[in-house]
Order: sequence, then structure tokens, then C-alpha cells
Amino acid sequence: MKIDLHSHTNHSDGLLPVAELLARAISCNLDVLAITDHDTVSALPQAADWLTENQAPLTLINGVEISTAWHEFEIHIVGLNIKPDCPQFLARLASQQQRRLERAEEMARRLEKAQIPGALEAVLAEVGDGAITRSHFARFLVKTGRADSMNAVFKKYLARGKTGYVPNNWVDLASAVQWIHDAGGQAVLAHPLKYNLNGRYLKRLVTDFAAAGGDAMEIISPQQTPVQRRELWALCQQHQLTASVGSDFHQPTAWNELGKHLYLPDDVIPVWSSWGLSSKRAVSESKAESQAEPESELNRTAAKSAASTISMDTPT
Repeated sequence: MKIDLHSHTNHSDGLLPVAELLARAISCNLDVLAITDHDTVSALPQAADWLTENQAPLTLINGVEISTAWHEFEIHIVGLNIKPDCPQFLARLASQQQRRLERAEEMARRLEKAQIPGALEAVLAEVGDGAITRSHFARFLVKTGRADSMNAVFKKYLARGKTGYVPNNWVDLASAVQWIHDAGGQAVLAHPLKYNLNGRYLKRLVTDFAAAGGDAMEIISPQQTPVQRRELWALCQQHQLTASVGSDFHQPTAWNELGKHLYLPDDVIPVWSSWGLSSKRAVSESKAESQAEPESELNRTAAKSAASTISMDTPT
């Protein structure tokens, strides 16, 4: 099976509408896709209806990505196989959406104070009923000529310490895990190498996540080396976690695509092992790609360095 358990639509900070994301997944020969928008499940009913109407050969996993606060870091927890119509879960996500709105209002106020008016109105018009993220503000700033690219916007306006930055007030990590379990789902630590964590803090994060009852960790994401995947799986084994895979797809790019390079090593226990899905194709891809990407000493050294200090800002 070709599986991708982390993707976004325009109901949060993805660029593609639901139908386009699903059609793209099918064109990429995906068998299983999880839609995991930030703090919202509003895309899931529409996705289910589209798949039924089009009799599409794709299995949809109901998902969500919850933003959490852990020490001074923003950590994302993916929920898989949740019940999207659970009233308690919807109320809890609504509290996150309120936090997002309050932060957006303060971001807009700070930008206006810096002689950049109209941000909140533009962002709300683009978001509609979806989740507001910093990416929406970044797109507004690019459109209004404040910077040439999204990366430049974050560096100049939205990163920590800059004009438009507002600290988040997310739910704590343990509560997010409990929310997902209460909604019948499995909690997955998302893209652990995308946080600005050194090796010691990464191990501490995984320890705390497991202690909170977390179920799995994304050990396979685009742009990772084989060494990084093995090291993450070793952390999973230490804490009795299963493994997940996800592209964290937001839009088509040259370096990321739905389902691309999301293979698992043969000895890994996948989070879907109890879902009744076969992983034969993933194993086949693992063997083919491992032959195509030998682990040179240079790769090992680079991977260990990257794993110890990853400083990628996650724009939510």
C-alpha cells in the first residue's frame, strides 16, 4: 500500500481545495490518505462525500493536527482515525480556533502599528471557516509587496522577536493526546526533526509524549536521510511507539509530493498495523530506494548533525 498520513487542505494552511487534494492523491497512486488540517476537521465531511460521489479508489483516514505548547516550543500532534463528529472533540477544537483568532487579531494590531494595515480583513477573507495560521499572514505580506517570498516574510515580520510575532497560547501536549484518545483516535508526534531541538531535548520530547500516552511518531518525512529514519525508529522502540509516515503536504513543490519517499524499513511496526492494511508496497519501495541511496560516511555525518540541531520554523 502507498500511504501518506499527513496532508493539508485550504481549510487550514494548505493551498489546494479538498477535491484537488484528493484528485492529486489518486494521481500519485496513493491507496491511503489522511487529511490532517490544523485544529479543524471541517474538510473531512466534504472529502468523504467527494470520494463516495466519484467512487474513488482511495481510503480516507480522518485526521487532525493539533498545535500544542511544550516548554517554550510549539509541538504538533497528529490525530489519526478520530471521530470527526464527536461533540466533545469539536468543542475542544473550537477552543483552539478561538486562540488562533485572538492571536491573529494581535498580529494584525502589531502589523498595523508598523504601518501595515488591512491584514486581519484580508486573512479572514481568505480563510473563511478554516483555521487561521501565520502562513495566511505571510501570503498577505507577499501579495502586498512587503517581501519577495514566504521565507523572507517570516524572517522579517513573523519569526520570534519580529514585528508581527505573537506567542501562541496552545493547549499542552498531554491534553492534546487525551483529546485525540477521547475522540477514538491515535496520537502521533508529527515531524520531530522540524523543531528547533538538540538531541537532548528531542529525547526529552519523545519521553514526555510517550508518558502522556502517545501512540506513534512520524519517522518518515521527505528530505530525511536513511540514518535519521533509523535513529527516530530507535527512539520509537525505546518508548514502545509505532511508526507513522507523512509528507506534511501543503502545496505542490519541487521537493515535496504526496506519498513521495514515504517508505518504511522492513523491521518497523507501522501505526496502521492494526488497521487491516497491507504494507507490501511500502516494503518494496524501501528495498528499492535503500539500494538507490547508499549510506555513505558523509551522509551519516550530515544526518547526525541535522538531527541534533534542526531549526525549521513551523508556520502555524
